[in-house]
Amino acid sequence: MADYFNADYRLMQLSVALYLAVNAVLQLIVGPLSDRFGRRPVVLIGVALFVVMSLGCALASTAGTFLLFRMGQAVIVTSMVLSRAIIRDMVPASEAASMMGYVTMGMAVIPMIAPGIGGVLDTLWGWQASFWLMAISGVALFILCWKDQGETALRREGGFARQIKDMPELLTSPRFWGYACCSALTSGAFFAYLGGATFIGQELFGMSKLRLGFFFGAPALGYMAGNFISGRYSVRIGINRMISTGTSLAAFGTGLSLLIFILGFGSQYSFFAFMTFVGLGNGMVIPNATAGALSVRPHLAGSASGLSGSIMLGGGASLSALAGSLLTHETGAFPLLWIMFLVSCAAGIVIWLVSIRERRLARLGIQ
Repeated sequence: MADYFNADYRLMQLSVALYLAVNAVLQLIVGPLSDRFGRRPVVLIGVALFVVMSLGCALASTAGTFLLFRMGQAVIVTSMVLSRAIIRDMVPASEAASMMGYVTMGMAVIPMIAPGIGGVLDTLWGWQASFWLMAISGVALFILCWKDQGETALRREGGFARQIKDMPELLTSPRFWGYACCSALTSGAFFAYLGGATFIGQELFGMSKLRLGFFFGAPALGYMAGNFISGRYSVRIGINRMISTGTSLAAFGTGLSLLIFILGFGSQYSFFAFMTFVGLGNGMVIPNATAGALSVRPHLAGSASGLSGSIMLGGGASLSALAGSLLTHETGAFPLLWIMFLVSCAAGIVIWLVSIRERRLARLGIQ
């Protein structure tokens, strides 16, 4: 794409960071909107706009125009945010983490196969083909939601004044912030990977676009496995223990990969293989942390989903941009691996603190 637009490679890397940044902002909006007007109309409008933005990306003639429509594509985040809120509308908190685990396991199939499909499309018809496929997929999703998605949220009176009045319930909840930050830090390792893995694969290891496309999806294998574990065991084991285990696995994988590179044995195989641990950790942490955050105030499930998702993607956009800016041929893969290892460790510290606080409050008889 940089060659096509005659633009700097770093400028085109912003397509990931800008997309995530707009995602973060939109999540603050769509959650309260859905609490006020319902899930279904917000989803349908978001998907329709996504189709328009995808066509704009495919037809863009300049890098600036492309980046503008690419940012607009972030409106599809309405579907991700509200899918979680819809689950919380339908089942009690004790079952939400399990159901989210199974649902996101299905979602993991797409990022697992999409990079490979993108590599094939790019090789055969150029980078625009991926955006044409996104537009077609958006049309199919709109039809599905129009025909099948019912309304799960009761409409609330009082407009946005009521929404603003109720938001401090979330903003002053340590439990909400703990779960939201844990999810943000764990997923931050994956977003950093998104911002740096392409450079490492193509520039450092000299991988072809097609080969990189298949290797790039390695974390999705782990993510799907982590989602399955969440779906099967979250109710039995408990949210906090699942999150703690997930953060430990992510830190283990990135730490071991970092050690291998320090010892001078790093390769494309070791780098991408250990990224499966990042996906595994994300698959165990995100469904459980999301269920925990949404269970704080069930009547504000849409707002909670949007705010927690905004925190997650806002941090992800920053880490994605940071990883992309720090990587050079001289630094090798070290900046990315250090970022991923440190944020995974930080997530483990956060859930440890949340667990300590919950045990202390339990001894005092406070919910």
